[in-house]
Amino acid sequence: MAINNDANHADLDPLWQDADWAIGQSLIMGWDGTAVTPQIRSLIEEHHLGSIILTAKNLKSAHQTAKLVQELQTIAKNAGHPYPLLIALDQENGGVNSLFDEDYVCQFPSAMGVAATGHPELAYEVTKATASEISACGVNLMLGPVLDVLNNARYQPLGVRATGDDPQEVSQYCLSALKGIKDAGMASCGKHFPSYGNLDFLGSNLDVPIITQTLEELNLSALIPFRNAIASGRLDAMFVGGCGISNPSMNVSHACLSDQVVDDLLRNELGFKGVAISECLEMEALSHELGVQNGVCMAMEAGCDLILLCRAYDVQLEALKGLKLGVENGIITRNRLLTSVRRVLHLKSICTSWSKALHPPGVSLLSQLHPSHLALSRRAYDDSITVIRDKEKLLPLSASLHPSEELLLLTPLVKPLPASSLTKSLLESKANGRAARPTNHDTWAHRDRDRGSIMSGEGVFREFGKELARSRNGKLLHTSYTANGVRPVHENLINRASCIVIVTADANRNLYQAGFTKHVDMMCSMLRSRGQKKQLIVAAVSSPYDFAMDKLIGTYICTFDFTETAMHALVRALVGDITPSGSLPGTLRKSKKVLKARQHWLVEEYTPGRDGAGLEDLLRAVHRASAPDLSFLKATTAGTFALHNYNIAEAHYVVRNSSTQALYGFVATYFVSGTGMIGALVVDPTKRNVSIGRSLLRRAIKKLKQKQGIKKIQLGMSFPGVFLGIPCDGGVNTTKEWFGNGGWDTSFSRRLTSMIISDLGNWTVPEGLLQRIQRANISFDLIHGLDNAESVLNHVRAHANPELLELYRAALTEKTNCGIVRAKDSSGMLLGTIIICRQRSPLAQHIPPLVSRSDDIGGLLAPIAPPSSLSTLALQGLALMGVRQIKSGKASSMVLSWAVDETCEPLQAMGFDILQSFEEISNSPDYFPDA
Repeated sequence: MAINNDANHADLDPLWQDADWAIGQSLIMGWDGTAVTPQIRSLIEEHHLGSIILTAKNLKSAHQTAKLVQELQTIAKNAGHPYPLLIALDQENGGVNSLFDEDYVCQFPSAMGVAATGHPELAYEVTKATASEISACGVNLMLGPVLDVLNNARYQPLGVRATGDDPQEVSQYCLSALKGIKDAGMASCGKHFPSYGNLDFLGSNLDVPIITQTLEELNLSALIPFRNAIASGRLDAMFVGGCGISNPSMNVSHACLSDQVVDDLLRNELGFKGVAISECLEMEALSHELGVQNGVCMAMEAGCDLILLCRAYDVQLEALKGLKLGVENGIITRNRLLTSVRRVLHLKSICTSWSKALHPPGVSLLSQLHPSHLALSRRAYDDSITVIRDKEKLLPLSASLHPSEELLLLTPLVKPLPASSLTKSLLESKANGRAARPTNHDTWAHRDRDRGSIMSGEGVFREFGKELARSRNGKLLHTSYTANGVRPVHENLINRASCIVIVTADANRNLYQAGFTKHVDMMCSMLRSRGQKKQLIVAAVSSPYDFAMDKLIGTYICTFDFTETAMHALVRALVGDITPSGSLPGTLRKSKKVLKARQHWLVEEYTPGRDGAGLEDLLRAVHRASAPDLSFLKATTAGTFALHNYNIAEAHYVVRNSSTQALYGFVATYFVSGTGMIGALVVDPTKRNVSIGRSLLRRAIKKLKQKQGIKKIQLGMSFPGVFLGIPCDGGVNTTKEWFGNGGWDTSFSRRLTSMIISDLGNWTVPEGLLQRIQRANISFDLIHGLDNAESVLNHVRAHANPELLELYRAALTEKTNCGIVRAKDSSGMLLGTIIICRQRSPLAQHIPPLVSRSDDIGGLLAPIAPPSSLSTLALQGLALMGVRQIKSGKASSMVLSWAVDETCEPLQAMGFDILQSFEEISNSPDYFPDA
């Protein structure tokens, strides 16, 4: 079956005009079994399947994996495939690894475990090591990193697979992980778009989990890491989930089948140009509701480039038939199909070649990498162990428990993790294959098929207990507990032991564990009241949220998975071989009042020669970690803050690393006409919540209070116009709360809003505006230079902040690029003024929203129209005159910085859109007695 040629794809090899070949390239499939089956061979040879997904069911060892991949690629080469197969694998670490080989493949902590270390650079090292290992086995597409934000962290099955619940922190770690994958020579696939971080599970296999957040709510949190990953240019593919979306702005039954999600949101709004991969369309909810044939056509129409069908051969054949029917019926156009082919071929060109595909280095390379990766694994796990509370100082056990005293270990019954020697040995003992290793795809998609997962009882934690006994060189009692609660055997052992360690694994979703732990805690309290020594330590070995907020549990330690490697690290922490240094990622880390949050940092004066390059690096780091509406930070440079104005005293301060010259924080202060101003306060995103900002703020206020004649201290500044105040984020303003906690009275503020007309060429004058201005007898003129500007300067001096007087003076001095529009009433009285700043004006370097490398941007700055019966009309007239002037200069867009409080509304009525809002706050110096 041929596809008619399309001008957009004339450069493609004629092979892809054959619809069968093009369809094969648009599918990614897998199978069960550790050897090539006739079915998967047929899919590659006869149906031209171009991409394979491998799961734990396919892989026995590193050597077998390399041989299997080599065989698959050889089949493809011999079948005439012009490009090698994409070979995809889940290898997220923690509990989600498809490939396990204790001799050659290292185990590393989960994404949340890595984040618990507090070191984003570790995410780079770990992910690069992981990608290097699976790349050595012939895999070229890594299904990761997980970009989800756990908006409802305690109850979501995604758990430790995600970094945490803070979108900026998730972005930092995921960007580091993406660089690690890229530097290992592999392609990456972010997941799970648009978010699996807050799903509403309805319970049945036939029910799809639902996202209930609105698009606005998703934009404020869940989409931030996806947006930042795409903007980095390192994300090659995106896994689009099968969840539903139900909110007033979008009602979608399956995200990966919706053009609103894939084409509109992912591609058009977020700008993703890579390969979109659908959720597995074998999911029961989809097949019952739509049927696989309809599903694959909908996925392709929605914008997916690779459609996933995990392992059922009959379903895979049905999917192939469905796509062919879609092409024949005209539902899938040739342009749509070839667009996906082009994207997939581009992905293959950057991550594989026939020389690489047919000769994976396998164990020869892995044996060289293994020693350094083992050392990295141990360091990562040791640094991830987190003690959330230790009220009674029970840790380490060597300090609180004598070797002669008995230690009791109570552990739950759990499934072994795929990446474990226990699973491997159990699988080998089940040669008939009835007990299958669970796959790593989201369990809700295939829940029915995973019910045969092996239950190993005490086996998972048996070795942990033995090692703990050996390490403390003392007696240890060990038994398991179940949903049957505290039994007589538990009571007898608790009575014997001086210390009890209870292990929990996702107690929030396995509620019997929470109930059992609280019961034992109550028993220990009662026995202590009778004079018996009954220490209790709770160790969460999966989700750290089991008892994170329950302060009745006095000693609480967390790992982030229960692989053998994690359990070894937990033993070292319990007996004192290491001092745990991890902390809970995300908002809990931010909110915890730890000792380090009261640190005092050395604050030094900013020196341009020494600190200029460091400030540029700091500003770039802050921009990368900021919300999209702070995009103007991209144009902010060290020079932005240097006004060199005779009337404005400026003094800037830094916290820096004197060894590396890196800046950890920067604050800009200015003083003019009795007002001290903080123009910016920025802290390295990786160094927040350790009091750097507090130290800078304290020094800034202290310096400003020393100024003779100071009357007020203002947070936010319009010249330079970087931060006009505290950025408003549309929800709970944590930045405002931070300043409030730092001594500022934030009750009273004024809102300053930067506005924009993005398409100036198509902007038209609102109907009737000119007539209303004429009827009011308002006139306008444009002035340049200081010679005839006294009335303007008096007007600004009387009605605006003192720094704006200097902004107007600077604008009047720039006769070529700037001017002032005046509005007057019929008697000649001044009603208002506004600055016009043409593109490429030297003044623009101090107003970052006016700077663009790609567009010609004009600016209207500091409209000042004091309240009167004509003030709204005067303001609109000033904006209108300014727009006309800027349009005549051929600018493509224009920014108005800024509108005060309610003046925003009449400007919106003229076609201005809100770019960013700030809250300017002023306090008396007396508010800060300790500074």
